Amino acid sequence: MSPEEKKTREDLAACYRLAAKHRLTDHIYTHITARVPGEEGHFLINPYGWLWEEITASSLVKIDTEGNKVDGSPHRVNPAGFTIHSAVHMNRHDAAWIMHTHTRAGVAVSCMEEGLMPLNQISLQFHNRIAYHDFEGIALDLAERERIVQDFGTHPVLVLRNHGLIATGRSAAEMFSNMFYLERACEIQIAATSSGRPLRLIDDAMAD
Repeated sequence: MSPEEKKTREDLAACYRLAAKHRLTDHIYTHITARVPGEEGHFLINPYGWLWEEITASSLVKIDTEGNKVDGSPHRVNPAGFTIHSAVHMNRHDAAWIMHTHTRAGVAVSCMEEGLMPLNQISLQFHNRIAYHDFEGIALDLAERERIVQDFGTHPVLVLRNHGLIATGRSAAEMFSNMFYLERACEIQIAATSSGRPLRLIDDAMAD
């Protein structure tokens, strides 16, 4: 194992633990993946059936673009989970790290016709930097990857409508920061819309 892969494994395991600490998990479902440095078409993913707080650097599984194991790991992987990740990894050089979540606030916002609303300075971090992809069922169809890539464009974050959130990054820190604040913006939006009071949106001129 190269020093670069070892470092990537350690950083990815740390992201899983941090996500668990901040309650961004869906138990054994959803994933955080990372491109293996220096190995074209190889990625690291969590072993299927493990809680995120259980993930270690050595338990991560190395897979190819089709979700096939390439490192002899005894652990299973979830092919549906990697369908979305592989689409973005393969087509976005900047998306070396990808996190996908099914949090309560994130899924709630994904069900709203308006999507993420310009309600506060946290949500404005994603002004003109957020994309949307319509729900197509459980992500098992590899053909959907092209449509995800097209909808995602060059944005750092994506709302999977009626499903959840995706954040990308060139590094573990950039990806985690994008997801953390996207989730916070969703939490604030749910709190504000649940208040029953009129909402004051920030206009485009101020957002820019």
